[in-house]
Amino acid sequence: MESNGKYVSHTGQDVKYSTGPIIWGEPGTNGQHAFYQLIHQGKKIVPADFLAPIETHNPISNGLHHNILLSNFFAQTEALMIGKTKEQVLKELGNIPNNELVAPHNGFRGNRPTNSIMFQKLTPGTLGALIALYEHKIFVQGIIWNINSFDQWGKSISFLCIKIVFPQN
Repeated sequence: MESNGKYVSHTGQDVKYSTGPIIWGEPGTNGQHAFYQLIHQGKKIVPADFLAPIETHNPISNGLHHNILLSNFFAQTEALMIGKTKEQVLKELGNIPNNELVAPHNGFRGNRPTNSIMFQKLTPGTLGALIALYEHKIFVQGIIWNINSFDQWGKSISFLCIKIVFPQN
């Protein structure tokens, strides 16, 4: 995130567009109530990457736990693509009391962009490839947005201030 959080171009001119996506994440279903609702139901479209290993390092219950997590992986991306209409929600709710009041809060529009990235197993090589992929993404975004993704003026200034405030021996 920090690399592309710039408001000026290579030439020092103000850019007239947003630069730098906000990136966060959470393993498995832990992010369900933290940010998935924002991605599914928020007004701002948030492109999302979903990453999953085909093989787990922890085959709990003979791999059942991993299969459940993979099911959630596929369900989230499908739901973001397709959405759920008020009519579908009402059908699912059946005749529960106040279903008309509840239904608008359980639907979502769909047509949300996602990337599904699957790899055989998380290994040091796979992790390195993923880091390289995202570093390359930062570089390409910087070229498109005409910003210098790899200048770190804020870090240099912060480091200088720390050296002045806390001199080293």
